[in-house]
Amino acid sequence: MLVPVAGPGLVDALATALDGGPAVLPVPPGAASRRRLEAVMRPDVPLEVPAALVIPTSGSTGEPKGAMLPAAALLASARSTLDRLGGPGAWLLALPTTHIAGIQVLVRSLVAGVAPVSLDLSAGFSCAAFAASAATVDGARRYTALVPTQLVRLLDDGGAGLAALCSFDAVLVGGAATPPSLLDRALDAGVRVVTTYGSSETSGGCVYDGVPLSGVSVTPDATGRLTVGGPVVFSGYRLRPDLTAVSLVDGRYVTNDLGSVVDGLVSVQGRADDVIVTGGEKVAPAAVEAVLAGHPGVREVAVTGVPDPEWGARVVAVVVPADPASPPTLESLRAQVSRELGRRAAPSGLVVVDDLPRLALGKIDRTALRRLTSRQED
Repeated sequence: MLVPVAGPGLVDALATALDGGPAVLPVPPGAASRRRLEAVMRPDVPLEVPAALVIPTSGSTGEPKGAMLPAAALLASARSTLDRLGGPGAWLLALPTTHIAGIQVLVRSLVAGVAPVSLDLSAGFSCAAFAASAATVDGARRYTALVPTQLVRLLDDGGAGLAALCSFDAVLVGGAATPPSLLDRALDAGVRVVTTYGSSETSGGCVYDGVPLSGVSVTPDATGRLTVGGPVVFSGYRLRPDLTAVSLVDGRYVTNDLGSVVDGLVSVQGRADDVIVTGGEKVAPAAVEAVLAGHPGVREVAVTGVPDPEWGARVVAVVVPADPASPPTLESLRAQVSRELGRRAAPSGLVVVDDLPRLALGKIDRTALRRLTSRQED
C-alpha cells in the first residue's frame, strides 16, 4: 500500500512505514502538483516490492520517477550517518521533505528519538529565519543539512545566519556539487561542513567527504560510471521495470555519474550525459567548472555545450561574476582552463548572468542552461 502524505503528518506516517506500515509517498502541498505526482506514482496500484518510501526523483534532467526504498535501507543510511558524525543529535530541517535529503533528516531524528526543528520554507530560504530556528535546536550534538546555494547565502549574510551555522557540530552539504572554493570559504569561516554524495537511489548521502559510509561500496564500471552497493541501495523504480533493469544490476545501483576511487576516496567528475564532445575529444563540464570556480572574477559557474557545425559542440561558460560591474573576460577564463586542462577544454563562449538556473535542491538545471546559452551566447 502506498499512502500520499504532505505536511505535519509526514513524520508520524514515516515512523509507521519504518515499523512495517504502509509505504509513504511525500507529496507537495499544492493540489495540482499533488495530482500530477499521483498520476505518475499511482498510489491505487499495489507496490511491486516491499518499501517504506517512494521518493520522486528526476536528477538534473529527465522525467520524474519514484525510487522505492525499503525501511532497512533508510535506517542503514541514517544509522551509518549518525555513527560517522559522532552520534545521535538534534536536527534542524532546512530542506523540503519531498526530497530524500529532507526525508533523511526526519529518519535520523526518528532514530535519535529527538524531534527535528523545521524551518518554514513556504516563502523561500531566509538567513534570519535560519538563525532563529537554529537557536531552538536543543541537544548535546546539533546537526543540519543544506544545499550549496543555502550555504552561499549564509556565508554572504555574515551575521546571525553565519553565527548560527557555525554553532552546529556538523553541516551536511549535498544535493549538488560543492565547488572547492565554496568549501574552503566555509571551512575558513569556521563551519564544520561535511560534503556528501548520493541520491534518492542510495537513501541519500552515502559518501561523506569522499569516504563511503560503513557497508557501502563505490566502484566505477567499465564505462567509468560509479556504481553503489550495500544496504542503502533502493529496490527499483515505481512502475518502471525498464529503468530498474538498467539502473539496478546485481544489486548495485549504476549511477549516471562519472568518477574514480583512489586510495578509498571517491571523486566525481560529472554526469555521463553532460559530457561535451568537441573536435572528437570529450570534455567533462564538472572538471571545467572546478577550474573556473577558482578564478577570482567568478562567484558561480556552470559549463555546457552548444552545437557547432565544425567542432560538433563548443564549450560555453555561464558565469555569475564576483563583481557584476567588472565580469571576467573570456580570454582570462580560457587561459586558466588551458593551463590546467588543455586548450580543447577551454570555453569558447561566455554568458554572464545574475543567477544560474537551478532545480529545487540547488542542482544546475541543465536543460534550462542549454536554452539560456542558445539564446544569449555572444
